[in-house]
Amino acid sequence: MISYLKRFVNTNDKKRLLSNFFSLSVLQIFTYVLPLITIPYLVRVLGAEKYGLVVFAQSFMMLFNLFVDFGFSLSATREVAIYINDKEKLTEIFSSVMTIKAILIILSLLFISFVIFYFPRFSYDWDLYYLTFLWVIGQSVFPIWYFQGIEKMKYITIVNITSKLLFTLAIFGFVKSEADYLLVPTFNGLGFIVGGLISLRIITTDLQQTFKIQPIRKIIEYFKDGSQFFLSRISVYIYTTSNSFILGLFTSTTMVAYYSVAEKIYQALQQVYQPIIQTLYPYVAKHKNIAFFKKAFGLIVIFNIFTIATLYFFSSDLLLLLFGKSISIESLKVFHYFLVASLFVVPSIAIGYPFLGALGFARYANMSVVYASIFHFIGLMVLASSGSITIYNVSALVIFTQIIDFCYRFYGVFKNSLWNLKFKEFDNVRDFRTS
Repeated sequence: MISYLKRFVNTNDKKRLLSNFFSLSVLQIFTYVLPLITIPYLVRVLGAEKYGLVVFAQSFMMLFNLFVDFGFSLSATREVAIYINDKEKLTEIFSSVMTIKAILIILSLLFISFVIFYFPRFSYDWDLYYLTFLWVIGQSVFPIWYFQGIEKMKYITIVNITSKLLFTLAIFGFVKSEADYLLVPTFNGLGFIVGGLISLRIITTDLQQTFKIQPIRKIIEYFKDGSQFFLSRISVYIYTTSNSFILGLFTSTTMVAYYSVAEKIYQALQQVYQPIIQTLYPYVAKHKNIAFFKKAFGLIVIFNIFTIATLYFFSSDLLLLLFGKSISIESLKVFHYFLVASLFVVPSIAIGYPFLGALGFARYANMSVVYASIFHFIGLMVLASSGSITIYNVSALVIFTQIIDFCYRFYGVFKNSLWNLKFKEFDNVRDFRTS
């Protein structure tokens, strides 16, 4: 695949693109293969009920993780890529984003404390939720967006892999029974915090990036810039991670465990393509190489269809191999629903920010998930009001939600004739702040 795509990239960009791609590939392998090793172990050791409780807490904290990120993984990455050779501007971006994240962490902690102490459903396991919040803190100090923007992914690859390996070893070394379930969020959170602190040291020493207090007007400017992406990111949460949260509220943590097992493999399938997606986004934003993107997109779609077909026929053996008999037939049925959803979600992801966002039409990528999340939210309310919240109904709802997201993004592509746009026509392409 890589050798085929090389022809569409000039010589000066090949080395950097391939370096970023392989760094991200290694990172994604460790990010999603290691959990596929630890999750079966945790399901067996903790049992479905306790494991489901841990997942429920994670899905709750994901909302605050998105709040703290506030779309900077997209907006700040783009800004860093554009101003990569302007040291003063990079300092402004880095300092503003890190300041905003610190403020959002404090606000999140205050809100979580309110929920924990005023709602009995959460106060009973207060220690679990606070320990899971360590993960949010770790994510906030881990500036992946900065490394993506300067296209030097080898740094965070090394740091991330090291922290995840330590987390995995700690899980197998210390989690031995159901009573050890609190160690899971503890190790996970500390791993991200240590990795984040190391990455910040790399930025300030090796890359000589400084932090300077910025004027309030600049902080507000970057806050507004990230807000357009935040809306789309929080919308994605509504029809992805929130499903485990909703199931935990209306069913049981055991059902959350069954749903989560299938969802983890579904998410791992999507993440297979993230090294390409994350490599394409800053490159297309900078060079507007549509021919290269189209070839990459075609290969992604073909590979996705082949992978889904293979997984469908071997899904029963796969789940049995990974989780043993501790996970019932319910997880297998849910996984089949997710395979259908993957037919739409993978090309939708590929055409989103790496293409629409990079070319200045981010509003289509953003609004697609807004419309999809509205549909999904209404669907969940209908299911809840009719007493029909089940892992099967929620999974089926995911399929229709992903179809809406997929259709609106491609509507944006063809409405603006972006698929056949030539390089010389980019003078007429609107900047995405006004698109």
